[in-house]
Amino acid sequence: MTTKFGLAQPVRRVEDPRLLKGDGRYTDDIVLPGMLHGVVLRSPHAAARITSIDTAAAAALPGVRAIYTADDLKAEGLGTLPCAAPVTNRDGSAMASPPHPVLADGAVRHVGDPVAFIVADTVKAARDAAETIMVDYDILPAAIDPVAAMKTGATLVWPEVKDNLVFDWEIGDAAATEAQFAQAAHVTRLTIVNNRIVVSSMEARAAVADYDAAAQRWTLYANTQGGWLVKNLIGPLFGVEPDKFRVITPDVGGGFGMKLFLYAEHVLTCFAARKLGQPVKWAAERGEAFLCDTQGRDNVTLGELAIDAEGKFLALRTRNVANMGAYLSTFAPYIPTYAGTGVLASVYGFKAIYANVLGVFTNTVPVDAYRGAGRPESNYLVERLVDAAARELGIDRVELRRRNMVPPSAMPHSTPVGKTYDSGDFRILLDAAIARIDYAGFAARRSAAEGRGKRLGLGLAYYLEATGGDPTERAEIRFAEDGFVDVYVGTQSTGQGHETAYVQLTANQLGIDGDKIRIRQGDTDTIPVGGGTGGARSLYSEGQAILLTSDSVIAKGKQAAADVLEAAVADIAFAEGRFSIVGTDRGIDIISLAATQRQKAARGETAVTLDAAEIAAIDAHTFPNGCHMAEVEVDPDTGVAELVRYVVCDDVGKAINPLIVRGQVAGGVAQGYGQAVLERTVYDPDSGQLLSGSFMDYALPRANELPDIEVELLEVPCASNPLGVKGAGEAGAVGSPPAVINAIIDALSSEGVQHIDMPATPERVWRALAMAKAA
Repeated sequence: MTTKFGLAQPVRRVEDPRLLKGDGRYTDDIVLPGMLHGVVLRSPHAAARITSIDTAAAAALPGVRAIYTADDLKAEGLGTLPCAAPVTNRDGSAMASPPHPVLADGAVRHVGDPVAFIVADTVKAARDAAETIMVDYDILPAAIDPVAAMKTGATLVWPEVKDNLVFDWEIGDAAATEAQFAQAAHVTRLTIVNNRIVVSSMEARAAVADYDAAAQRWTLYANTQGGWLVKNLIGPLFGVEPDKFRVITPDVGGGFGMKLFLYAEHVLTCFAARKLGQPVKWAAERGEAFLCDTQGRDNVTLGELAIDAEGKFLALRTRNVANMGAYLSTFAPYIPTYAGTGVLASVYGFKAIYANVLGVFTNTVPVDAYRGAGRPESNYLVERLVDAAARELGIDRVELRRRNMVPPSAMPHSTPVGKTYDSGDFRILLDAAIARIDYAGFAARRSAAEGRGKRLGLGLAYYLEATGGDPTERAEIRFAEDGFVDVYVGTQSTGQGHETAYVQLTANQLGIDGDKIRIRQGDTDTIPVGGGTGGARSLYSEGQAILLTSDSVIAKGKQAAADVLEAAVADIAFAEGRFSIVGTDRGIDIISLAATQRQKAARGETAVTLDAAEIAAIDAHTFPNGCHMAEVEVDPDTGVAELVRYVVCDDVGKAINPLIVRGQVAGGVAQGYGQAVLERTVYDPDSGQLLSGSFMDYALPRANELPDIEVELLEVPCASNPLGVKGAGEAGAVGSPPAVINAIIDALSSEGVQHIDMPATPERVWRALAMAKAA
């Protein structure tokens, strides 16, 4: 094992120098010979019938090559965008699943719905043409609020979908839950809003398509979280096998779930490239991204917590209204159902849980996975309920949590919603966070803040997440002629530091200097299968594949070394990158051995290649968990809430690179803070216009608004995989929203404020104080 790249060492990210110097290559950087440019004409209305589209004047403009509408796509037999994760209603019937056209077919259903695709020699020419197209709309009423959209007589997004109800889904034992509520000494009830999020990755989406007419095959460059999903979904849409598509993903500037999916623009660039015989690029402008990227969260949930006379949790019951938007995105139904409800038990020993989830169509941008994908929503609900229960019962919030946590002696622990936790020591993380933030000294700090005219609050939230996603992943290790080792992986880095972690793991297993290892990703031709990145699955799944592949390399190496060293295979040992005969100093390093075998093969001699590929399949989730504590200082005169301290004590199993893990957690905390106090996606309730359609109106957190995020890692190794790792990529975003909001409510509780919804903007905080005083 090399010192520089060993496991559990805080190695600086090897990809950073290239990216920081501007040497990254992103999708919009790609320029192909003869490349044309596409622009999407989008609907200015949330709901309308299209009565006519006149493209004649636009098509006659200089540089315009083609203009496509839904009729052109239908004439070529093009299919519609698929929903890959349907769910079943609780009565056993299928959910509503109307078609999701690539271009609006006779009607538009949200502002930004694509209506036409213009291809021209330049972006400017395409934009000029788009402005010339005449579309006549018959404007219709719009359904915007998901709760109101379910009411009898509400405007229908799809005429055939009664009450706009996509699905009525359930999990858990309703009768057992009701029985626990019947004997409860106390019930805490809370209705909360989990606000809609515009994902806002640093790099906007883009696509470049090229078509080889001779091979009848496309190459699609796209900044996805995994080209294999795109390849597998787009093939059937064109009526061809997925292998007719090669998807190449260059560097990606953030994804957070939003870049997982097949989008209309992928299809449109491929369609135009085949029709015109030239490459076609589309790249979103930031304002356009607000209208065409899937958005996140947007739930309204009633939660009920049943508690006995000793303060022990009996049962949890929830009813969640989940906004799906106007169409079903790739994984949309799965997010609030299986993904979200799977962690409702959190770290607590509930006897029963029942959850009902209602998916609802509205005339808004479709909603799908956003960092955490359902798990932050459920954790937010549970931790808000626990804090509210502590206030109502007069029990210290720390004590109430500690009293109900599943102890490590109960592992493995099965929850009422079908998850089995393999490991966890929840109380030790709770105690570590309390000690780190000096819980006992908070009263003095609060008193000092009051002396300055401020209100200081301390927020506590314990989170648990289920991570893993697709349980299979592939790795391939090849020994290149230039002396480097290439590792081909089926995941896709979008900024997480995969290259560094995989180098560390490979260096540790094969004893190769990390500087001699290259990570290859993002090409569905050179990497035949892959699950991409999502659900904090990468190191959990790809790490196991690298372990298995390394073992195969070593096994092949022993055979080759036995031949070179003239010894029996049983007498060959491998350590520190070197094969040797046991009990002697005779040996050969792995790089040299690979070279000798390559040379033998070139001479036509029998050789043993050390190259190997393996697929790992571990059908189990990991359950990272931790305690978040936030101190927030509120100015009661202005409503401004300042985050002054933030502590995280996390269990992500074995940390391959603690430096990267801490960075991932801190980044997630920043995103969760943004949702908690800043980010508000606002649609006009009547017209459906997006009122927060730019960063002038949609606020994101900035570095100067955040304190240093104090992250402490306490490792409880995962028992379901040989690395002992648990997913870490989403952890910070799961625990931070309830910690921040609980801190704000704690700061305002002395003024009579018991509830506030996200985002807790200054205006919303000020109004909550004013209402409490008026009451």
